[in-house]
Amino acid sequence: MKVILLKDVKGLGKAGEVKNSADGYARNYLIPKKYALEATKANLAKLKRRKENAENKEQQRHQEALQLGAQLENVGITISVKAGENGRLFGSVNTKDIAQELKKLGIEVDKRKIELSDAIRQLGEYKVPVRIYKETIAHVKVTVVSQ
Repeated sequence: MKVILLKDVKGLGKAGEVKNSADGYARNYLIPKKYALEATKANLAKLKRRKENAENKEQQRHQEALQLGAQLENVGITISVKAGENGRLFGSVNTKDIAQELKKLGIEVDKRKIELSDAIRQLGEYKVPVRIYKETIAHVKVTVVSQ
């Protein structure tokens, strides 16, 4: 019997796939436990529409990420902190500080998406990478100045 898997089933396949299974296994286990649906024309059409909707949403998210990336590339933020001699900071500038400064400019970025290898401890200009979406990375210009 052909079935459309609704959930991942070990040994059979992943959710959204159309697979052949034994009739008894499908009728007595997969379908009653809501792991699968029988692969009728109507159910196959629903699956196709669901996949198309998912692809459209994915494309929309990707486009939004590209727009945000372009916006971040053009933005430069300045963070004022107390600094001692030789440009050494009292404390450091971390991802939370950068996210707060971006929020003041109206750009919402999760601090976990900011890929700062180590906290900034010196005055100066830095290009900080921000992972916006899967493989889309934008660089924000961060200038650290003395208060």
